[in-house]
Amino acid sequence: MGTYRIERIGYMLQEKIGALILEDKIKDPRVHSLLSVTRVRVSRDLAFADVYISNIRDHGNINRAVEGLQSAAGFIQTELASFLRIRKMPRLRFHADTGIREGFDLVKKIEQLTGGGAEGPVKDDERQ
Repeated sequence: MGTYRIERIGYMLQEKIGALILEDKIKDPRVHSLLSVTRVRVSRDLAFADVYISNIRDHGNINRAVEGLQSAAGFIQTELASFLRIRKMPRLRFHADTGIREGFDLVKKIEQLTGGGAEGPVKDDERQ
């Protein structure tokens, strides 16, 4: 199957799952509207779709939210099947995406090492 089609299906899955979360159509109490779908990777044979979830609010609740989404995967797949017209609907697997949180933590550490970063860039004549 073509790479472009796989990417397009992944984008549509990401958009629709994000809309389901945002509109509170998933009635699991562990799933809240501040979750975001960062990316979806669909296998070439459309057997699986790995959905990566990020949490803006609390880093500790992301694993609970992923469990809630995984338990609602059947409902989500049914909703997606009514939206997407493809022969084989991929089985959804949800994962916590901690990349954004780790990026923020890395920026904080760099700022601490450089003294806050408020001084601006170092000029060539100041390095000597």
